[in-house]
Amino acid sequence: MSFYQNLKTLNIELPNVATPAAAYVMYAQTGNTVFISGHIAKKAGKVWVGQLGKDMQTAEGKEAARAVAVDLIATLQAACGGDLNRVRRIVKVMSLVNSTPDFTEQHLVTNGASELFGQVFGDKGAHARSAFGVAQIPMGACVEIELIAEV
Repeated sequence: MSFYQNLKTLNIELPNVATPAAAYVMYAQTGNTVFISGHIAKKAGKVWVGQLGKDMQTAEGKEAARAVAVDLIATLQAACGGDLNRVRRIVKVMSLVNSTPDFTEQHLVTNGASELFGQVFGDKGAHARSAFGVAQIPMGACVEIELIAEV
């Protein structure tokens, strides 16, 4: 089954690629490796604001991480010249979770993205990963995730 068929089965329509919010590019490629800049969580087209452990719980954070993953896939498609079938594997995911000092479920929040990569890319979606709790993310977003992929 193709990656596009998997997206269709999951009822996911990829959005337009976001524009950078500061002095950076959305992705950079060197050789066969694509580095995708951090994407922040959005809900209904607006920044998904919140702090895990304060005004958000793990389940909602996981939904936010999944939403970030959809945006990352759209950017990855752009990096692949419009063809996700060029993706050889998702290599690494790094997740920043806006959370209180006592919140310890950043890894569970990040599963929202990791699980979606597995559903879309199958074995090629299995990746190394880091998940960190941070005091704040730009614009008050609840989650920011960056991605490294091989094409």
